[in-house]
Amino acid sequence: MASFDIDGDLVRKLADLLRETGLSEIEFAEGEKRIRVTRPTAAQTVAVQAAPMAAAAAPVAVAAAPAGRPANHPGAVTSPMVGTAYLAAEPGGTPYVRPGDLVKAGQTIMIIEAMKVMNPIKAPRGGTVAEVLVSDAQPVEFGEVLLIIE
Repeated sequence: MASFDIDGDLVRKLADLLRETGLSEIEFAEGEKRIRVTRPTAAQTVAVQAAPMAAAAAPVAVAAAPAGRPANHPGAVTSPMVGTAYLAAEPGGTPYVRPGDLVKAGQTIMIIEAMKVMNPIKAPRGGTVAEVLVSDAQPVEFGEVLLIIE
């Protein structure tokens, strides 16, 4: 097996690129060599910090949700990709859904922009929107919970 010398300058440049772009991970490959740099996302940090405030502001929503993280909720709708979530079709427009709205399976509930492509996110099942966990124009990660349908 060939030795692999780590280029510290390259790692620093990749880390700087993560900070500048707001990405949570980046991978660089050259031949057989690969370097992957990751960091926690701001969305994860905000979600952890915002959880106590949300609980105080809306105790009914917390009581209705099952114990544990929102990802464990059977009605959790997760992001199928990394991108930017948009809650409305245009800036300042009416959101596709709001907490309390009834949705049908297949109904568009938001859009995720990835690589300049607008991807409609459809409700996987019908029900009532219990909580929207992302804000408009927020960067989202693959698997991040976007909203809860009960």
